[in-house]
Parts: sequence; structure tokens; C-alpha cells
Amino acid sequence: MNRQRGISSLALVLLLLVLGTLILTGLNQQLTTFSALVGGESRSLQQQATVQSALEWGRVQRWASAPPVQCKTTSAWRVCLRQLSEARVLLIAGGNDLLLWRRGEIVDGIVRFSPHGWSDFCPLKESALCQLP
Repeated sequence: MNRQRGISSLALVLLLLVLGTLILTGLNQQLTTFSALVGGESRSLQQQATVQSALEWGRVQRWASAPPVQCKTTSAWRVCLRQLSEARVLLIAGGNDLLLWRRGEIVDGIVRFSPHGWSDFCPLKESALCQLP
């Protein structure tokens, strides 16, 4: 009879070990998944900040009123000014497949940008004009 109690106790301990292993394996998989999500989100935020910096850098550059498309490039991003009409311009900043835009106008030969900030979607009906040349 003591022998049966020993075997059942051993079986219970083994069952607890198997259940503990399964729970720890599941938690490890969940941690791996969440780590990948956080890494992707971190890269996305860093990319967004880089392109916002590019747009602000482009905003403070001196742009001529001609030619209709002008670009300035650094190692990390590219910023272009596209003249849409006699008085309207669009500043396009991009890096790593992400684009941001800012509208502006030409007043007395000087490019002035909208005080309302940037846009993360194309503000024009014709999306081809929103691409970096």
C-alpha cells in the first residue's frame, strides 16, 4: 500500500512538472511575440520622428520660387518642394518609404509654409503629385 502511495505521489509530481513546463513554454512564446511587436513599434516611431525632422529641416531651408520641382537630400532623408500653381507649393519629406507633406504658398517670391502643420496623407486629389520625384 505504501508503494502505491509513492507511485501516485511521483505521478502527481511529474504531472505538475509537465504542466509547469507547458505554462512556461506558452509564456515564453507570448514574450517573444510581444518583444517583436514592441521592436516593430519602436522602429516605426523612430522612422516617423526621422521624417518629421526631415520635414522641419525642409521647412527652414531657403527655396527659390523656380524651378517647379526642387530637392535637397541628406544621408537619411530627401525633401522636395513641388510648385503646384503660381502661388501654391507642397513640401514633401521622405525616408524609408514614409512620406509627410506640408502645404505652402509663394508670397512676394518667398515660400511660406502653412502654420497648421504637416499631413500624413496626401492633401491632393492627384496622388502622383505627392510622390518624391
